Amino acid sequence: MSNWKLVRLEFGRNPVHFGEVGIGLEETSERVRSDTLFSAWINAYARCFGKVKVESLLDRFLQNDSPPVRMSSTFVFRKANDQLIYYLPKPLGRPRKYPKENDLEFFKTYKKLRYLPLEIWQRWYQGKGFIDADAEELKEQAQNKTASGLLQNAGTFNYSDAFQRDRLPKVAIDRTTRSTNFYHTGFVQFAWEAKESSNSGDTKQQESQDNSVESQAGLYFLLNFSQKDSLLEDELHSALILLGDEGLGGERSSGAGRFKIAAWEELSQAWQDVVSFDKGTHYSLMSVFWKKSLPADFIKESSYDFLERGGWIGSTFSGKQQRRKKVRMFAEGSIFKMQPMGMLANVTPHRFNRHQIYRNGLSLSLPIAIDPLQKNS
Repeated sequence: MSNWKLVRLEFGRNPVHFGEVGIGLEETSERVRSDTLFSAWINAYARCFGKVKVESLLDRFLQNDSPPVRMSSTFVFRKANDQLIYYLPKPLGRPRKYPKENDLEFFKTYKKLRYLPLEIWQRWYQGKGFIDADAEELKEQAQNKTASGLLQNAGTFNYSDAFQRDRLPKVAIDRTTRSTNFYHTGFVQFAWEAKESSNSGDTKQQESQDNSVESQAGLYFLLNFSQKDSLLEDELHSALILLGDEGLGGERSSGAGRFKIAAWEELSQAWQDVVSFDKGTHYSLMSVFWKKSLPADFIKESSYDFLERGGWIGSTFSGKQQRRKKVRMFAEGSIFKMQPMGMLANVTPHRFNRHQIYRNGLSLSLPIAIDPLQKNS
């Protein structure tokens, strides 16, 4: 029996602010990486079940050979024509049958694609690979023509239709001098539609309620449990409900980041085919990945990007705000010849002795089949 689960989060009319190291309040990502999701989820778990339970759970995660569950980063999904389109990070290696000589007419468009619909991701990296029709369609897109074909029909060029970015003006008031500081904060709003009202006179009142809108996009992530564990699943589900009520990411005091769990389900056949692919040559990260030390030959025949991960701790039991130690991790889409496993990184700040602080470097990856690796493109 599969121990995989797919979880979808819908934010309705609630905006989100997902900050990244170095980009400032004015900018925001449209998604949350696996280490941030893990930290927020563990904090919610601690509030639900207490210190003893969360320490016991963390001990299980520290057993690197078989952590209780691995999780991907969150990625965007979008509804189109009564279908769900799941976007995956494009691996940092070219698909099979990709032309050896770059054609500038489509290379720029190909390079700009950071996320691919599941259907195209599976064909390019587990199926028959790149086809001539893909090149022609990418050329049309590069020439600002309306592309029509397999890529367009799958939603390849419509990733940004799932959300909008905005910046809201804010004012900070110094508690001592009462001086003011004007600034902007970036938010992402996932697509939604208002439901039809049976009573037009109550439209405004209904739209103020969560059930008055239907989300057209949101975030999803994958879970892979090491073994069937109904109790842990139930506990994590309860903690995720609490996290949804409190909000994920920053600016929660402004109502940002609140979500509902739209699905916690077994994988569809399409996803089952992807995770059970047995003809892979490499592994592509669906999460961030960190390990204290790696074998000397681990990065041979690999292509990868690094991320610097930092931020502030939000300890449930200490109430302190303090910067975590920074750590460099491999980014989603990085590919390795050997399957990456990872571990928790201890990022406890200096002189913080209430408890240990960890970032989740345990990786979740998917098998892919690619031609001999070229330089990342």
